[in-house]
Amino acid sequence: MGLEDKFDAAADKLKGKVEEAVGRATNDRSKVVKGKMDQAKGGLKDTVADLKAHAKDSADEAARDRRRTGETGGDRLAP
Repeated sequence: MGLEDKFDAAADKLKGKVEEAVGRATNDRSKVVKGKMDQAKGGLKDTVADLKAHAKDSADEAARDRRRTGETGGDRLAP
């Protein structure tokens, strides 16, 4: 999941850079803007992929800590 998300983000960034360069070369402002938007979309996807990876790492670490300390996971009130 994480690596695929990173590749998808990189593809959007690259596509955006190419589109922007073509727009600048042909003096097509709409292509320049579309290219910048694709680059921004790729940057956003990259950030989301990083957040997902960090969240998963944190959840895995919390689960390891619970197993190590013998907790059952939860802030339940004792009956």
